[in-house]
Amino acid sequence: MSTSWAIEASEVTKVFGSIHALDGLSFTVKPGEVYGLIGPNGAGKTTALRIVSTLLLPTSGSVKVFGLDVVQKAAEVRKIISYLPEDAGAYRYLSGWEYLEFMAKFNAQNREEACAMVREAAEISGLGDRLKDKTKAYSKGMKRRLLVARALMLKPKLAILDEPTSGLDVIHSYHVREIIKRYVREHGVTVLLSSHNMLEVEHLCDRVALINKGKLVAEGAPRELKEKFGCTNLEEVFAKVVKIA
Repeated sequence: MSTSWAIEASEVTKVFGSIHALDGLSFTVKPGEVYGLIGPNGAGKTTALRIVSTLLLPTSGSVKVFGLDVVQKAAEVRKIISYLPEDAGAYRYLSGWEYLEFMAKFNAQNREEACAMVREAAEISGLGDRLKDKTKAYSKGMKRRLLVARALMLKPKLAILDEPTSGLDVIHSYHVREIIKRYVREHGVTVLLSSHNMLEVEHLCDRVALINKGKLVAEGAPRELKEKFGCTNLEEVFAKVVKIA
């Protein structure tokens, strides 16, 4: 089994009726890398993340996660990944701490491991005593920090994050970005993320793929893309590439 790539997507197509959400998308992600999928609304980013997460079946093509086919070995893939959807929520009438305990029980082998996961998540979230409060009283930023902590407390080999800082203010966005960077550095986690925040992508990602209409239209390190397209920031690259495509 080849595990030279954390993710290996080859000619992936996903068709919904007459709509080609993905149209022959191919990309590879190295172990320990933070790889970003960026593109306009409807470009196919979330569809790609859901296929890698085993939640959607590709119409054609293949995806492997650390050598495991996401269709044929879906159950094994799920053991080594965590997935945070953009629209994920927490149970309103549980406290933050209770929510983390509830989620840990699904993944831990024993009580000791579950407790360790919760302690880890509590530190990651940075919510302190607010973890005692019910999540219905949380701001959007607090909820997102809790959910990112839930995704990372599992110490997955691959963390898949869909718009991890969507709708957050500057302080909460900064905190979430620092969480992700520290976890990659300390635990060697590979991260696949999508984001509309170009500043976030530049700060977080080792490489990015620009997707438009389900196809890969540009790929590389942020610095390389800025040089290639003669732009001063990734937002300009994004606008120029999408216009060309």
